Order: sequence, then C-alpha cells, then structure tokens
Amino acid sequence: MDPLRSKIVPVLTILGIMIVAWYAFAVVLNGPFQRDLDRRAGRSPGLAGFLVETWSQPKPTLPAPHQVAQNFFNTTFMVKPWSRRSLVYHSWVTLSSTFVGFVFGAMLGILIAVGIVHFTSLDRSLMPWIITSQTIPILAIAPMVVVVFASIGITGLIPKALISTYLSFFPVAVGMVKGLRSPELMHLDLMRTYNATASQVFWKLRLPASLPFLFASMKVGVAASLVGAIVAELPTGAVAGIGAKLLAGSYYSQTIEIWAALVAGSLVAVVLVMLVGLAERITGRAMGGRPA
Repeated sequence: MDPLRSKIVPVLTILGIMIVAWYAFAVVLNGPFQRDLDRRAGRSPGLAGFLVETWSQPKPTLPAPHQVAQNFFNTTFMVKPWSRRSLVYHSWVTLSSTFVGFVFGAMLGILIAVGIVHFTSLDRSLMPWIITSQTIPILAIAPMVVVVFASIGITGLIPKALISTYLSFFPVAVGMVKGLRSPELMHLDLMRTYNATASQVFWKLRLPASLPFLFASMKVGVAASLVGAIVAELPTGAVAGIGAKLLAGSYYSQTIEIWAALVAGSLVAVVLVMLVGLAERITGRAMGGRPA
C-alpha cells in the first residue's frame, strides 16, 4: 500500500463510522418529538418514513449530517463572501482575532521560555504562576476582559485577541522551555570547550534543538487561540464571527446553523494547523533538514 493510500483509508474509515453513528444518534434524539407529531396527526409512516422525518426536521435536537452539509454549502458557496449570512465572512472575522492573538501569544511564550531557561529566578518564580493561570476557566475571564476594555473605550479586535493570547502563550512557553533544555550535557560541554558565549550557545545549539518542540506546541497554541477568539465573541454581543453565529443559533433554536458554524470553526482550525506545519517544513528545509 502506497503512503498516501495508507493515510487516506484510515481517515475515511473513521469518518464513515462517525457519520453512521451521527445518523443513528439523530434518530434517537429526534425520535421522541417525531413520534409525538405523528401521534397527534394520526399518522403511521412506517420505519422508512419515520427515519426520513427524523432526519428532515426544521429544528431538530440533533441535525442529520446532510442537513448540516446543505446549510454549510448554502452559507458558504451560495451567498456572497462579504454577506453577513456567509460563513466565510464570519470565519474571517474570527480568524483575524485568532491570528493577532496567536502571534502575540507565540511571541510572549517564546520570550518567557528564553527568560526561564537563562534565569533560575524566573524559573522558580514565574513558572508556577504561568501554570496557575491556566487553571482559571476562560469563560470566567473573557467577560471581565471585555468589560474592562469596553470601560476605557476599547472594543472589537483587541479584547478578543487578548483572550486568544491568554490561551495560546501557555503551550508555546512550555514547549519552548522543553526544547531549549533538550540539548544533551555533552553538547553543552562541547560548546564550552569551544569557548562559546551564551548567545552563541543559544543561537547555534539551543534554538535549533528547540524548533521541533516549538512547532509542535504552536500547533496546540493556534487551535487554543481559535477557541479563545470564539469564546471571546460570546460575551461581547458580537454580530459577526463564528461565536456570534453560535450565539444567534442558540437564541433562535437554529441547531442546523449551530452545527454548520461548528464545522466552519473546525475547518478553520485544520487550516491553521496545516499552515503551522507548512512553516515547520519550510524552516526545517532552510536549516538543512531532510524532507519528510
């Protein structure tokens, strides 16, 4: 079996199992309401008719996969991208705050990691607080951040990006610390033997050794940044963004739109992780690494 086929077949198999299970759960969750409708109407549609009805309700408890796919297609390809009905428009709004927050979060995480590795006092004093900060639920922090910034006249992108930064800096900082400490003692002793300065040890040994750890943590960080951007849109009363679509769908019981927005968010996350992976391959080749 060729490598491409060996990757695609397992993914498609799992996807097929998930879709079958999704249809089954749709029958289980939508069935009671449909039975009540049939009983009031005095109908007995049979098993096939019952299944079709549970998979075609306008406001189902759990929409069927084809309902979500149709709504996603209509709101992505059948409307103008700049329309407020378009998932492309809402995804772009969320993506903008995600990107800004991730850039600042990655930079902050790298700076913190460099400081922790080179200064023992920071390792002992700062690292426990960094870990403790992640125990606070983001749903508790997001409204406070939004309210505080709104009180000084700052709204829109900056508060959402700040919440994304809060979620994304932690995995980058932890991964970078692990990466900067990954060189073996023998390699560090060899650099000292060559009378290398601290900056030379950092640029020629620690930083190259940390790149695999950095990019692995950045993949986690960019996904966390997207979650932060979506969560940040919920308490702001935003009228645009994936979070706003989820909120509007919950207000009006539009479960199909909610699931379509979730699919859009998942695809955005996949694209972001793939971009980080692409940057990793480009960096590795530029530094003389072998292509995977």
